[in-house]
Amino acid sequence: MKKKKENKLSFIHKFIFLLHSTREYKKYSFLSIGFVLGETIIECIIPFVMMLLIDVLQGFINVEITDTLKNQALNTVLIYGSILFVLGTCSLVCGVLAGRMSAIASAGFAKNLRTDEFNKIVSFSFNNIDKFSTSSLITRQTTDISNIQMAFMLLIRIAVRAPFMFIFSFIMSIVIAPQLSWIFLITIPFIAVILGVIIPIATKLFVKLFRKYDDLNELTEENVHGMRVVKTYAREDYEKEKFKEQSGIMGKGFQKVEQLMSATNPAMQAVMYISMCLILFLGTTLAIKEGLAVANPDDASFGIANISSLITYSAQVLSSLMMVAMVMFMIIMAVPAINRVYEVITEVPTIKDSENPIYEVKNGDIDFDNVSFKYKEDAKKYALANINLHIKSGMTVGIIGGTGSSKSTLVNLISRFYDTSVGEVKVAGINVKDYDLNTLRNNVAMVLQKNVLFSGTIKDNLRWGNEFATDEEIVQACKIAQADSFIEGFPKKYDTWIDQGGVNVSGGQRQRLCIARALLKKPKVLILDDSTSAVDTKTDAYIRKGFKEYLPDITKIIIAQRVSSVEDADLIIVMDNGTINGMGTHEELLKNNAIYQEVFEIQNRIGGAH
Repeated sequence: MKKKKENKLSFIHKFIFLLHSTREYKKYSFLSIGFVLGETIIECIIPFVMMLLIDVLQGFINVEITDTLKNQALNTVLIYGSILFVLGTCSLVCGVLAGRMSAIASAGFAKNLRTDEFNKIVSFSFNNIDKFSTSSLITRQTTDISNIQMAFMLLIRIAVRAPFMFIFSFIMSIVIAPQLSWIFLITIPFIAVILGVIIPIATKLFVKLFRKYDDLNELTEENVHGMRVVKTYAREDYEKEKFKEQSGIMGKGFQKVEQLMSATNPAMQAVMYISMCLILFLGTTLAIKEGLAVANPDDASFGIANISSLITYSAQVLSSLMMVAMVMFMIIMAVPAINRVYEVITEVPTIKDSENPIYEVKNGDIDFDNVSFKYKEDAKKYALANINLHIKSGMTVGIIGGTGSSKSTLVNLISRFYDTSVGEVKVAGINVKDYDLNTLRNNVAMVLQKNVLFSGTIKDNLRWGNEFATDEEIVQACKIAQADSFIEGFPKKYDTWIDQGGVNVSGGQRQRLCIARALLKKPKVLILDDSTSAVDTKTDAYIRKGFKEYLPDITKIIIAQRVSSVEDADLIIVMDNGTINGMGTHEELLKNNAIYQEVFEIQNRIGGAH
């Protein structure tokens, strides 16, 4: 019991925390609540006015109608009719304004919450991103926030309306017929039992379903990104079956939830109709007794008008309870969503600026002092172990090694995509942890293995490196990266549109554009993480020649699979199983490093065979 209470409090705390994202839309939330309250009060007054009208009209039934009485009756109807019209109009206006205010508030809240979540994701280190899968983050940005938005809108409308409707209607029913108001009280335990049985089951189902959402999104994302491979191997039918299976699991899950939720309506309506039957039966009995107890039936304190109003109030009381049930189900849907969005927004980036960051990188010196690194604290094995490395500014350094030898991991520590577990990485003699992150990453330009271009023109993409770059600087960077020649071949040249992901250019062209983009940063250190793998050897040689001629003062680190890409480097590092197996020039490694010798011989043999 205590654990359940703690979980409930934890959920409330999380929801209140997320409500900070209402910000400028807070006033619309309160306005919506105010209009809902006004609409509810008016709706509760209307049946009472109707009762008074019926009472007055009943007084004219058993008397002789004269012109005077006829005028009185007509005036009475006009007065009460006018009051009802005004009340109805006010109720309508309040309802419309409540709907408008709640729509603005909920949409604005969702917009802010989505922005806050995205801003937090952007601040994540690679370590944080590894914790959440891409598909899960997409679900949390879309489906989860949509569910929270819907729950928020219901809360500021129905969750406010239902309790007030219940309280006001119950009070009015006591005023009209205190002898029968107990009927409403006995319905509450029945409804509580219905909700108490269904809600825990529905909660468990929703938690499972949201996990399945992640799996389905992951499958979709995987197929969209790998569509060329799917078509190459003619695996469309296989992927369709996989998707159908996942979609079927989702469908069955939602079917169970829908069946469960739909079962509440008949049960709640049954309680409502039984209550109305009791009111009709007991109310009629009471009216007859009251009528017989007085000389003139019109003088009875309880009659048709009371029964009519009581039925209306009973409908309002029970419909308010049904609204509560609906809100409860929406909240159940929102609980997993709130937990998941809260996880992202409260996630603390593992990499952040120091208290007094340094805003200048003086040169491209790089030092690894006894560095070891593992991706998770509880991992038994280090991905990098005992790395000691010293690179002088302006050097060209090649890194070579087999798949999984931690070449990329090594250079990721320079840009602080990850932090060392042991030891220090220094740039220009200063620990990278002491730099302002933006300053460090603007001075350590990195072209990743997976080159990404964004939808926009070639110029737009290149200016990611420097938004203020002139056309001349853009052309110069492209010439060094050997991209200018193919760009000039496009009809619109540098204004050529690039589709999302750069799918309308070849792999080699995409790599050269990404290299040019990095050059525009004018960095102190340039890292190419296997970024010329899709480029032919001739173009690769021209790129390296351009680096040597135009970037003599920039430290250049080239990770490559081909020996030819690094053979003219000032220093070549051979990586093996997370350690440095050897260092030296091309000639030195050919003499004393077995791994380098083997790679060189295999590649030359293959090259000779061709």
